[in-house]
Amino acid sequence: MINRLIKNEKDYDTALSRIDQLMDAKSGTAEMDELELLTALVEMYEELHFPISPPDPIDAIKFRMEQIGLVQKDMVPYIGTKSKVSEVLNGKRPLTLSMMRSLNKNLGISAEVLLKEPGADFPNQIQEMEWSRFPLLEMAKRNWIPPSDDIREKAEELIRDFIEQAGGLDTVPKPCFRQGKKGRYNAKMDLFALTAWCIRVQSVARKNPLKTKYVKNSIKLGTMQEVARLSYFDNGPLLAKEYLEKHGVHLIVVPHLPKTYIDGAAILLPDGTPVIGLTLRYDRIDYFWFCLLHELAHVSKHLSTSDRLIIDDLDLRGKKVEKEDIIEKEADEMTRNGLIPKRIWDRNPISGKASTAEIYALSEKLKIHPAIIAGRIRFEQKNYRLLSRHVGNKQIRKHFADSFKAKVS
Repeated sequence: MINRLIKNEKDYDTALSRIDQLMDAKSGTAEMDELELLTALVEMYEELHFPISPPDPIDAIKFRMEQIGLVQKDMVPYIGTKSKVSEVLNGKRPLTLSMMRSLNKNLGISAEVLLKEPGADFPNQIQEMEWSRFPLLEMAKRNWIPPSDDIREKAEELIRDFIEQAGGLDTVPKPCFRQGKKGRYNAKMDLFALTAWCIRVQSVARKNPLKTKYVKNSIKLGTMQEVARLSYFDNGPLLAKEYLEKHGVHLIVVPHLPKTYIDGAAILLPDGTPVIGLTLRYDRIDYFWFCLLHELAHVSKHLSTSDRLIIDDLDLRGKKVEKEDIIEKEADEMTRNGLIPKRIWDRNPISGKASTAEIYALSEKLKIHPAIIAGRIRFEQKNYRLLSRHVGNKQIRKHFADSFKAKVS
């Protein structure tokens, strides 16, 4: 009698012979107990040494076609064009998730067979996520996703992998697709392109974890004024990045995608780390510092676990099309005071006719870049032809050249 694990083929053959002898054993007898034990031991050995491979998906499709009398042209609604059907059935084109879902729904072929994994099921569908609406070609050009000849067919797989790089579905900025969006959103904005940009920012942050953990409520007006004074230095943008990282805040530059109309965003990662994402859509010193401090104001006052994403198209600032938004007003006010304290600005009124000497004198007094002062005058005067020589055109992107190398025009 074998009363131990079956460890080799000899034991296996002996057990099978003994099972044959015990097949007529009656319930409740010692022979039946022995039969049940041997059967269990044999099953364990077979699962380990003779695993049953799942059927090949293509063989399963062909078998199902034969069962219900389908020919290749009948598979077009489930797989695609006639050429795609031919390529799939001849093993020259892999099945995509969208094809598998269709074959499962319409022909009853199980997910585990199509996925070639016992017990497997298709990933859950995400409400309002239309995979093919992402800017797939542009994302491939930027090496955010792998290039592919049939990129739209593989959209779900590619975007799911893209999301996984950022930390999984918890990172998807759901407010992009729902009411109650926070921030300044252009009505013409492509929300799928915006979502891709946000996920990319988070992916870069995840690949470059900070050594310092962010302390909630540690960003104050005084902190913002310290950041603003870094503008006084030639490498101020990079100093600001380092300063914020030492406070547990990411500063990440990712060029904007077409139809996003975005300048910056404040994002709270699932682990509580704030991220400031900038596009540098306009390559100017005044623009950079206002946008940076504006997003930092959102980090200070508005980001939370319920509001993890705030988007800003600063072209809408002060425009009639912009809706009244309390958090944007608060961020604007905090930014203005962070760059140039109100008490100083009120005591040193500078008009649109300000001379270079006046601008530079106030710049020296505040120890900030003169472009910040010029930019404020232009905005308040609503005249962007003023002082154009003083706003620092083409002086910011050069500090973040690596971020722009990733973009292929």
